[in-house]
Amino acid sequence: MAGHPGKVHITDDAEAIDRARGGDLDAFGVLVARYTVLAHRTAVLLGAGDDADDMVQNAFVKAFRKLPAFRAGSSFRPWLLAIVVNETKNRHREKRRRDGLTVRLAARRLDVPDDPEDDVLAAERRAVLLDAVRALPDRDRMVVTCRYFLDLSEAETAEALGWPQDSVKSRTSRALARLRSSLVSRPGAEVSDG
Repeated sequence: MAGHPGKVHITDDAEAIDRARGGDLDAFGVLVARYTVLAHRTAVLLGAGDDADDMVQNAFVKAFRKLPAFRAGSSFRPWLLAIVVNETKNRHREKRRRDGLTVRLAARRLDVPDDPEDDVLAAERRAVLLDAVRALPDRDRMVVTCRYFLDLSEAETAEALGWPQDSVKSRTSRALARLRSSLVSRPGAEVSDG
């Protein structure tokens, strides 16, 4: 069934999913429009680099094909991000990329300090932080990326990574301890409890 002519007015994911399951491509287009930026940011933060666009496109194609298996009442966001995570892992396996995942998009913030000196200092602190995150082991980097750069809850992180929620909690704690230790050992690094 083709999409409906004209604009599609869908307010929630559940309606879009139901309509897309029925073959309404415009309804699925609403989901694509709603989650493309997040899916792209996820792919880049997990190391997709220049391949992020392709991975996101593949993730949406897979999501569309898997819609019949999507559990009603579940959240679409972590389900889609799990597909993006798997696409990214698969791409890494295929190309055997370097161990460090690129998180350069995390350094781009919309909030720019008013003072140019503050801007330079903030950029330096972000660079130190991103270097420390890149140096973490893969699983630690993934959990930190999901929890803090993508701002996912523990439950959403667990679903996106396919881990038990208790593992997310303990892995986050260990990853933050490693990150804190790494930052403390760097000259000029400032570490807060936040």
